[in-house]
Amino acid sequence: MLDKRKKELPPLSMRANIIWNSVGSMVFLACQWLTTVLVVRLSDGYGAAGLLSLVMSVVGTFSTFAMYKMGTYQVSDVRRENSSNEYLGFRFVTLVLAFGGCVVYSLVTCPLDALPAIVLYFIYKAIGLVIDIFHGIDQVHRRMDVIGKSFILQGIFSIVFFAIVFGATQSLEWAIAAMAFSSLIVLFAYDLPRSRLFGDFGRRITVSKTIYLLKRSFSAVLAALAGSAISTVPKQLLLIALGDAALGIYSSVAAPALIVQMGATYLYAPMLSVFPEYYLKGDKLSFVRLLARTVVGILLVSIAASILLALIGEWVLCLLFGDSIAPYTYLIQPVVVASAATAFLWFFGDLLITLRSFRGNFVGNVVALILVVPLSVACIYLWGMNGASIATAAACLVGSLIMAAYLARAIQSIPREDADETAEVVERRMSEGEGESA
Repeated sequence: MLDKRKKELPPLSMRANIIWNSVGSMVFLACQWLTTVLVVRLSDGYGAAGLLSLVMSVVGTFSTFAMYKMGTYQVSDVRRENSSNEYLGFRFVTLVLAFGGCVVYSLVTCPLDALPAIVLYFIYKAIGLVIDIFHGIDQVHRRMDVIGKSFILQGIFSIVFFAIVFGATQSLEWAIAAMAFSSLIVLFAYDLPRSRLFGDFGRRITVSKTIYLLKRSFSAVLAALAGSAISTVPKQLLLIALGDAALGIYSSVAAPALIVQMGATYLYAPMLSVFPEYYLKGDKLSFVRLLARTVVGILLVSIAASILLALIGEWVLCLLFGDSIAPYTYLIQPVVVASAATAFLWFFGDLLITLRSFRGNFVGNVVALILVVPLSVACIYLWGMNGASIATAAACLVGSLIMAAYLARAIQSIPREDADETAEVVERRMSEGEGESA
């Protein structure tokens, strides 16, 4: 019965998976951004917009803990080390832990009247993170069209429900609750039925497996936190050195350049389940070819973004922020370079996780974070606002080179397909050797 159901959803090509993942993700992110615009357009003042910004920042921080870097781990689990039941069960465990931390943090640092919106927005994000586990199942089976369509549905439903409810009630809490309800519709009406085509699953996980996964990916979570701080630290130091106006200008100019990081992520994400397959089969040539294609792809995305922003960057910035931003368009190209360097840091980090080299991922991110502090101080002093971009790019480049060294060692350890070393030995090395947590 299961084999018959699988035949109904044959794997798609790599190109089709990349296209569906990119289109769906871009639609979803665009709808998320439009929500922040609508909250201003549909309200009388900026109070709701400020509260939404606070809510998104607080919940976003604890979402990192809730994700626990399991997305990359799951899609690269070609040996089926853990079942879908266990990934789903573990996601519920981390959601509960993250929710507790989020509530405590909010009670200590946020106004009490913000707590209902924070709780509701966490529920909204939690539903999306549950859907993310189903997306991992889809990706393992090479059906990222399901993921793309899910993202499109989530994005459109969330913004429509938000606009209707907020416009009618002027209540941010009710609007966020409506967004959560819209995600539930997508979860139960779309994602759950399609993921079940690949097999039945539940939420079962043992205490021992929970502890194992908590320990296994702990360094990856710390690395993710370090990686997110690499771009935050230069902005904070820019604020201290040049003031909030300079930070506002820099952040505004940097917004369009995020297309580099997002484009790179959409490019390499569908391949994260392919790299470990080549590794385990001992197909070094295919592994290196795919690596080279991905690196070239990220470079091409960066070059294309640089050319595009050179041509229309000033027009886009003036359209979004007004003519007063025009004198600062000289910041665009260094920001593109910083975004490209960040994209490589993300890619090499995720690739090392697929090979269970948590140590390499951890060391690369932490070294980059340590370096970005003195680099930011020096570069901002020398080059002003551009110094934040230069410091970010330099730190990410060093971190990427460190990760590349770990990756080169992993590639050297791939046995030839005709070698005496069996796949079982390679699997054991992934589990016990370099794959141990930092």
